Amino acid sequence: MLQETVNMFVFLTVELTTLFLLISYLVGVLQTYVPPHKIQAILSDKHGKGYIIAGFLGAITPFCSCSTIPFLKGLLRAKAGFGTMMVFLFASPLLNPIIIGLFTVTFGLKVTLFYFVIAMGVSVIAGFSLEKLGFEKHIKPEAYLAPAAKGCKSACEGKSAPENKWKTIWLSTWSDFKKVLPYLIGGIAIGSLIYGFMPTELVAKYASDNNPFAIPIAAVIGIPLYIRAEAVIPLSAALAAKGMGLGAVMALIIGSAGASLTEVILLKAIFKNALVIVFLAVILSMAVLAGYLYQFLF
Repeated sequence: MLQETVNMFVFLTVELTTLFLLISYLVGVLQTYVPPHKIQAILSDKHGKGYIIAGFLGAITPFCSCSTIPFLKGLLRAKAGFGTMMVFLFASPLLNPIIIGLFTVTFGLKVTLFYFVIAMGVSVIAGFSLEKLGFEKHIKPEAYLAPAAKGCKSACEGKSAPENKWKTIWLSTWSDFKKVLPYLIGGIAIGSLIYGFMPTELVAKYASDNNPFAIPIAAVIGIPLYIRAEAVIPLSAALAAKGMGLGAVMALIIGSAGASLTEVILLKAIFKNALVIVFLAVILSMAVLAGYLYQFLF
């Protein structure tokens, strides 16, 4: 177990560090070529189209729950609509191409379609509702600010030579990374301990069909149990074979893919506590709803 914990810690540290730096840099490059007002126009549609676009944008991006954060920071700095940003935050890790592909192979097209409709529907409704309820005020003011790289004022203002543009983007990316590094390492450490020392048999024991609370238990277990997209479906299939109810399996998949302890810690650098709590409540509610509906329909 200790060896598995250490291996997971090293693996996730390398993977998430690489992903964070790469995605942050790509977002910086994108913002260089796509004016912020265009992003804002697409994701701030007042007639509802922007929410759907944000959901499908999340569905075609191969992000896990942690690697969505750099993209979210880019949207904040582009002053995109709050509701559409939240739709993207909910939908991206749940509907990424890796999960949908594995879902189809493992559980079939009908179950995959059910999963897609629930994840997309709840994400859009939650994003729309949070905007109407005024939760935008719970974003920390500093989250909107792009870090200024030392000695690059002219570059940031667009007055530098073209070759310095890439260096400016990298310095901004590195500045962002240093701010979130303590949160990232702390979340990975705790998540790795849970991953290494929580046997799958224990999960199956307390989330079987005989337990009336199996589905909410599975949803709650899924969030701290950080599972990568490539592993969440095979692990869920193994748990189902060990006796976990299929509704609980669905709840576990949504809980583990939709949020993770690492993501929550990273979000605390952007959101105030009230919005972090609401984010978790939406993921848990989605997981429980999907689990009970799945159990009822299938």
